[in-house]
Amino acid sequence: MKDNNKPKIIAFCCNWCSYAGADAAGTSRLQMKPHFRIIRSMCSSRIDLELILEAFSRGAWGILVTGCHPGDCHYVDGNYKTLRRITLLKSLLDNLGIEPQRVRLEWISANEGGKFQKVVNEFIDEIERLGPIKEEVKT
Repeated sequence: MKDNNKPKIIAFCCNWCSYAGADAAGTSRLQMKPHFRIIRSMCSSRIDLELILEAFSRGAWGILVTGCHPGDCHYVDGNYKTLRRITLLKSLLDNLGIEPQRVRLEWISANEGGKFQKVVNEFIDEIERLGPIKEEVKT
């Protein structure tokens, strides 16, 4: 991930909804920019903030976290925990000198392939405008 010429986005997707939404986007052949990689998690609440910080330290330009819509989590309240953690993370990133908009949280269900495509393309465009994270602010 150290090549700084192209954006590198890590998309953490919950297994039950947003990963299926990503699959729907792919099987529908919706056009998406190729600068992202998906990591599937059973629930968005299982994505530890240390994983996100590690991804940044290894050269990721941005992190997309996707999960079930509030009220539809297969683990009851996992997405509410995710919302609290991402809010905390954005505050931490700001204190580290990393733009908080490099992390995006979205709720995407299994039948929202079009939304997945739109979110990914918009996020990649935004991250391309920001460019790579400056080496001196990384921890």
